[in-house]
Amino acid sequence: MKITRALISVSDKTGIASFARALERQGVDIISTGGTADLLRKEKIPVREISKFTAFPEVLDGRVKTLHPRVHGGLLFKRGNRKHEAEARECGFEPIDLVVVNLYPFEATIAKPGVKLAEAIENIDIGGPSMIRSAAKNYESVTVVVDSADYDAVLENIRDNDGETTLKLRERLAIKAFSRTAEYDRAISALYGDFDKYFEKLHGKELSFNNILDISAATNLIAEFEEPTVGILKHTNPCGVGSDADLRKAWDKAFVTDKQAPFGGIIVCNRPLSEPLAKVISEIFSEVIIAPDFDGEARAILQKKKNLRLIRLLTPATQARPKMDVRSVCGGVLVQDADVAEEIKSGGGRIVTKRRPTKTELNAMLFGWRVVKHVKSNAIVYAKADRTLGVGAGQMSRIDASRIAVWKAKEAGLSLKGSAIASDAFFPFPDGLIAAADAGATCAIQPGGSVRDKEVIAAANERNMAMIFTGIRHFRH
Repeated sequence: MKITRALISVSDKTGIASFARALERQGVDIISTGGTADLLRKEKIPVREISKFTAFPEVLDGRVKTLHPRVHGGLLFKRGNRKHEAEARECGFEPIDLVVVNLYPFEATIAKPGVKLAEAIENIDIGGPSMIRSAAKNYESVTVVVDSADYDAVLENIRDNDGETTLKLRERLAIKAFSRTAEYDRAISALYGDFDKYFEKLHGKELSFNNILDISAATNLIAEFEEPTVGILKHTNPCGVGSDADLRKAWDKAFVTDKQAPFGGIIVCNRPLSEPLAKVISEIFSEVIIAPDFDGEARAILQKKKNLRLIRLLTPATQARPKMDVRSVCGGVLVQDADVAEEIKSGGGRIVTKRRPTKTELNAMLFGWRVVKHVKSNAIVYAKADRTLGVGAGQMSRIDASRIAVWKAKEAGLSLKGSAIASDAFFPFPDGLIAAADAGATCAIQPGGSVRDKEVIAAANERNMAMIFTGIRHFRH
């Protein structure tokens, strides 16, 4: 497996001349492309142009030069495999034993202020990743180098092994090569999948990583509601949700829950957004607005804000929800079924208190339950049948989440008298339920399952509260 032929094509030319000169002194035949070949010739290093090697010219302004069977055949045929070697000889494939490639500077290009889409696209490398992957796939015979920091190690390995590289080094470099192409693809497309199947951006800046997370969270929330509903979210947490046949009134119910948090937030609705709602929404700064459609007048109003992203939901929200929940962790990813439990929507669950909830209370509990599912734990939502009244999210203590929700309602001037409290996980102690009763709640909905459930139920009975155990814990992290 002595290295007799190398293909060198680099965007970042740091150290490449010295590396190539050392290879040439070892008697390695060097093939190169474009600017790399020009540099090596200037350094008096013998080099063969890629077009001479492939017997095909570089065309389309250099877009097609290494995408050729003689390149990839020379990289991919299995050395020692009689069939492969016979086919390689028949096709005229000369073996390429070493590939030195780094990629067009896509990441650096898009990081420049004011970069245009056309410039970014021209800096998407096609041939480079293809060569890297071909070489890395055949690492048993081919050495692939994607980082100038490895030049010295490769040269030392060649010198120490009579012109060859060791399998251990080739394995390490192949892993590094595949990691690099994966990073490169991630930079080009921060999102994997068919997001565009469900969402269409009608206006505004490009979507960021956080924008996409917020859009997904908003869609998951609005999928809970069949009646006309408006939701307002901040950092993927609902901060206000309202339902009404008049979407403008639904907005009022959602917005009044928390008039500060919506600044820079996400707005979602499950009916076409009309002019009256567009007018009131335009009075505050929002990052993203999502709707099944936008009336012409509404779009005209909202598009005056050049940075506001308008997103059309192309399918029912229930179809856009992910079926799997994937989270990155140290050393890998966790995958589980997405939380799409809907059993309680139709009035399921178990009444555990002496007093049964009234129809109004039941509707309030069900509304709160649909919202609290989407609030980060520890999560508490105070609600009525058609709106949120107070939301407490992401606290280390459930009682603190309740206190925040009560404080939010007080700040908004909303009374919690006769409200329902929804908790995403069980009340571990009666204190959370007692605090809710003191705030004015007359009913509660929670998963149940605490070792102190009997104490919590007793506290509810003492205060004449109605309570439902759903048997479903959301506990969103």
